[in-house]
Amino acid sequence: MLRQYELVERVKEYDPEADEALLNRAYVYTVQKHGTQKRASGDPYFSHPVEVAGLMTDLKLDQETIATALLHDTVEDTLTTIEDIERNFGPDVARLVDGVTKLSKIEQMPENERAAENLRKFLLAMSEDIRVLLVKLGDRLHNMRTLNFIKNPEKRQRIARETMEIYAPLAERVGMYEYMREMQLLAFEQLEPDGYQTITQRLEQIRRQDKGQVDAIALDIKHVLAQAGVRVEVTGREKHPYSIWRKMAERHVTFEQITDIMAFRVICEDELDCYRALGVLHTTWQFLPGRFKDYISTPKSNGYRSLHTALLYENSMRVEVQIRTREMHRLNEFGLAAHWAYKQGARPDGQVGWLRDLIEIVDASNDPEELLEHTRMAIYQDRIFAFTPKGALFQLPRGATPVDFAFAVHTNLGLQTVGAKINGRHVPLRSQLANGDVVEIIKNPEAEPQLSWLGFVVTGKARAAIRRAVRARERAEVAALGQKLFDEIASRVPARIGKKATRAAVARLGMEEEEELMYAIGAAKLSDKEVMEALVPGCTAELGPEEDWKQKGAISIRGLSPGAGFQLAECCHPVPGDRIVGLRRPDQPVEVHNIDCLAVAKALDADWRDLSWGPRSQGAVGRMRVTLYDRPGTLAEAAGIIARNLANVRGLHQTHRDPPFTTYEVDVEVQDAKHLHRILSALRASDAISGAERV
Repeated sequence: MLRQYELVERVKEYDPEADEALLNRAYVYTVQKHGTQKRASGDPYFSHPVEVAGLMTDLKLDQETIATALLHDTVEDTLTTIEDIERNFGPDVARLVDGVTKLSKIEQMPENERAAENLRKFLLAMSEDIRVLLVKLGDRLHNMRTLNFIKNPEKRQRIARETMEIYAPLAERVGMYEYMREMQLLAFEQLEPDGYQTITQRLEQIRRQDKGQVDAIALDIKHVLAQAGVRVEVTGREKHPYSIWRKMAERHVTFEQITDIMAFRVICEDELDCYRALGVLHTTWQFLPGRFKDYISTPKSNGYRSLHTALLYENSMRVEVQIRTREMHRLNEFGLAAHWAYKQGARPDGQVGWLRDLIEIVDASNDPEELLEHTRMAIYQDRIFAFTPKGALFQLPRGATPVDFAFAVHTNLGLQTVGAKINGRHVPLRSQLANGDVVEIIKNPEAEPQLSWLGFVVTGKARAAIRRAVRARERAEVAALGQKLFDEIASRVPARIGKKATRAAVARLGMEEEEELMYAIGAAKLSDKEVMEALVPGCTAELGPEEDWKQKGAISIRGLSPGAGFQLAECCHPVPGDRIVGLRRPDQPVEVHNIDCLAVAKALDADWRDLSWGPRSQGAVGRMRVTLYDRPGTLAEAAGIIARNLANVRGLHQTHRDPPFTTYEVDVEVQDAKHLHRILSALRASDAISGAERV
């Protein structure tokens, strides 16, 4: 563990103007607050924040970040508050500590919610200050280094899986490849112990048997380049064990079938030498087609720059070679942290431009699972490069389509997309883009995104925007239905309903605006009685007999024992007038089914009861399947027909959308089977409706 003076000296080496008093106070504070707390390893707890601070000094980060690393667990694990941190260390450090603390607290939540909420907090915290992420990545890396001290194997697996799925990809996304590789290796050891053991043993065996082959190849490469007048440094190594494991899984091959286990790095003086070195290597040894990538002229979205190639060395041995300058190497290994250290707060747009898309995804995602899906799509996939007709470059996941491209350019362009050209040719919107394609988007301001696009888009941004637009469209349709039902309900109250009464009703129901009320009515979240009471308080006490069945109904069943409970089956929705049968199981109310219900034939574990409707039974819920033409106003037309036939909608669910048709299941409260069939006949007679049937 770093001692206090050692930590301060490290910071002063690269930042002579650093506030030594601030760093000393933060060090002493974390030691005092964590006191006698112990880690799973038995070490004093404060050794962890001190080591995280040491990692931050390796990245040459500013004094506020070092102080944050020292203090990042005090609010979570001691009685310290954010107010205490601000009082002692200032608002900047307090804000950073608060950001890291919010991320850490989430780890007690259920796994899916925790992972989603972690991502949400990450994105929002990074949008305010990227240093929050840098400290959190250092925190996670040190926790992974000491993971083997945790005795509970399930907890180790959970932490390793979270690291592999969230933290390592985020480290890669900001270009911190050293952190990414070590996190992946440590997580791999926990998640696939047999695979880890096998690969590391094989690599060790190769190391013992190759008799310095890696060094010999590196020396050969350096000699060839020196003869051509290119001064370089060359290092070689076996590939990362997790990288080999992933390659084995992707190619469905054994370790012995992996031929490119060795990788070499060539460090040049300048950018021109990189291309000269590439030319020399390609003329000395055969290069493998399809394996050359130029990330110098077109960097990765995280700022990574390098030339990648693969060569066929002697004895048909495949070796991978990366060629870069010393400055590129420094930035490549530590990414955004290196930029931050040397620009003190400047945020290179190419490095974090993808954050804007992720923040948009946070706003558009409807639930934790959706957020996880969209965000993982945004940060995990391999990239391709495509261009607008004017030459603007966009990076997209492999398998992206013109729709993904349109949303990458601008969300509004994606929403208005109606067609596309790739390299001047009209293509279907589901066509996959290739590296270097020029994509022209054809738009129409009146267009709307189609639900079917979700079947082929691959970017999280596109999926989130499409789902948000579809939900908004469906909400508008349900609100239109609610408006029709509202007009019918308003006609039954003993007063003339105008804007003033409607606004008062919205306020009484605790809503913000009229559209919210119409949506609640259309979605069957409010009963007729609740709406009428909100419009004219006390009016439902004077309802006439015609309205009475609409509010409460009166159902009795013949054939049951006195006092026996019953429930109308949800699978067939029997209504008065249907032939019915009862299914009786021990300690359960009798289920009342339509006699034609398939559930009756399958109910071998229940006793049958012959039942019939009691006198004056009326007011049950029937279910209809209604297929509408997919154009504006058709749902409102269906709602008007139901309302004119004095039926009350109790539920509405879209089951299919297959342009030009949309199918809904509609639950309606009716008097009896005749009433339900009358509604179905009226629906079928409408030009807006393709078909209607009872479910």
